[in-house]
Amino acid sequence: MGKQESLENLLRSGSLKAEPPDRQECEGLVRSAMDRLTDAQTVSLSFASRFDLAYNAAHAAALTALRLSGYRSDKRYLVFQCLVHTADVTKVQVRLFALCHERRNLAEYEGYMDEDDALLTQLIESAVELLERVRQLMSMS
Repeated sequence: MGKQESLENLLRSGSLKAEPPDRQECEGLVRSAMDRLTDAQTVSLSFASRFDLAYNAAHAAALTALRLSGYRSDKRYLVFQCLVHTADVTKVQVRLFALCHERRNLAEYEGYMDEDDALLTQLIESAVELLERVRQLMSMS
């Protein structure tokens, strides 16, 4: 099944909504992701703050990729799952973002944050790679 076909299936199921890309929105999301990634690399901040910043930077970049493809989703996890179709990222990176989404939810809704420096480093590195890919996609659109 092709990438566009997979996205269309999610549209038919109601998981995605079709919405034409908005250049201004995408530029704002990219700026937000860049700022958050810069701040996430500030080692004087707490682990929880850095993780939150890196996670939200990755989400902003992933949402930009989805928006550039002409879709929107209200489900954060789905924005990450669509990355194999919207930004041509690997399934390994999608699994990393999914794990970080789970960790973010534990922190956000249950107050539990497991400090895992290796995971934070991977998240920042993957978010940087994703943001670069999204910036390439924007320059082609």
